[in-house]
Amino acid sequence: MSFNRTTFFNYVRKAPLGGRLSQQQVEGLTALLDSCAEEAVTDLRHIACIQANVFHETGGRMVPVRETFASSDREAIANLDRAWKAGKLGSVAKPYWREGWFGRGPLQITHRENYEKVGRALGLDLVAAPHLLLDIKIGARSAVVGMKLGLFAADKKGPQTLDRYFAANVVTDPVASRAIVNGRDKAKLVATYYEAFLAALKAAAADQPQPADVRAEAALPDDVKPVDSGLIQAAGGLFGSGVLGLSFLGNIDNGFALGAFALLVAAAGAVAWALMTGRLTINRRAGAA
Repeated sequence: MSFNRTTFFNYVRKAPLGGRLSQQQVEGLTALLDSCAEEAVTDLRHIACIQANVFHETGGRMVPVRETFASSDREAIANLDRAWKAGKLGSVAKPYWREGWFGRGPLQITHRENYEKVGRALGLDLVAAPHLLLDIKIGARSAVVGMKLGLFAADKKGPQTLDRYFAANVVTDPVASRAIVNGRDKAKLVATYYEAFLAALKAAAADQPQPADVRAEAALPDDVKPVDSGLIQAAGGLFGSGVLGLSFLGNIDNGFALGAFALLVAAAGAVAWALMTGRLTINRRAGAA
């Protein structure tokens, strides 16, 4: 399943992102879409469920995080210790974080056994290198594979998988599907995120006519202005005083030069068309040269 990324980011900007779109969110959602494609997760309901749970577990960031949203392992452990001593972790019988098995990744995987289980599924030694879950691509894979295979929870019926709650266009239960990740915690809230992501995915499906109100600039993160994009500047240079400036026409004095000029115009037009249709999107890290 392929998507028009421009349409997708237009829609998620509206909901559930509330009119804002950051570079982190673009990168995180891109990694999830790419991972779903790589892992053959094509049911739009499955993809929306993954995105909704990641949205909730990362506090809207859409990229891998440490538990308590700490900036370092030491800070995460200290934050959890303070919460434990203050009696704020009532459901926790024994500290699980002091040896480093606190939540990491888009779904905040906790406990050594879960690091082992997910690591086996990904072909990685996450016990020896738990920090790998903070890598945006590996983190996305952990969320997609974990929810697809039901690595995070199980009951008498077996693993809590995506297929249990979204089966072959027959069963659709986004509220109950929260059990795949974290029981019934904020299940109804996460289900509202699911509906928003599902609407965006349906609108952006490449095999569907694209909405007329989609704007290319609305797909760009707010912390990267369109004029700052290297691709936009390059296109502007071609049609300005640079390679494709009008002054260049005066220097064309033979058929070969005219042919080369035509090829450059065609290439620039292809880039512009790809940007407008969403076949090419601009993902640029803020502050990059």
